[in-house]
Amino acid sequence: MKRVTASIVAGVAAALLAPLPAAGADTGSSSLSGGGSSSLSGNQSELPPYAQWIGEITPVVAEAKTYLAGRLPGATRPAIVFDIDNTTLETTYNTGLIIPAIQPVLGLATWAKQNGAAIIFVTGRPALVNAYSQANLTSVGYPVDALYGSAPTTLSAGNAGLAEYKTASRADIESKGYTIVANIGNSPTDLSGGHAERTFKFPDYNGALN
Repeated sequence: MKRVTASIVAGVAAALLAPLPAAGADTGSSSLSGGGSSSLSGNQSELPPYAQWIGEITPVVAEAKTYLAGRLPGATRPAIVFDIDNTTLETTYNTGLIIPAIQPVLGLATWAKQNGAAIIFVTGRPALVNAYSQANLTSVGYPVDALYGSAPTTLSAGNAGLAEYKTASRADIESKGYTIVANIGNSPTDLSGGHAERTFKFPDYNGALN
């Protein structure tokens, strides 16, 4: 997460100086729907090919949708909590100012919103870049009902601090009257600590995909 966050913060200055392209515009990075080759950042020797990664995410998305189809109709103010990096955006596999959406996850979030769920993001990225993060999410098609970013001291506290912050964020969401019917992420720190009826984990390859 620290490597990802550093690259995100480094891009914020450019983000503030350049207009965001519309959803679906050519950003210079490929996505699943584009059919091009991905631009893999990070340690390639530790990570599988892009197609394999998407192939491992897709059945988890299908499981979540099956569960939500049965749960959303009876839920009181249902909300779904998503992580951002490598959960909703292809942060490691596609670098660039505007990071593409993970298409199966975008489809799930869009469908869930249409079926009454609030879509809330809890990210390890600093709150300093919340405006940039929300602009990226909305520009690639995600509905955003709320976005939580971390305090400056969170990442310096390591995984324990990150997990504590994310747990506290979900507790805050519940205090606003939401029922968190699902919490979706790719890291144990995204999902530990309760305050969600169900959790769904995407691969992180033993922490290599942070």
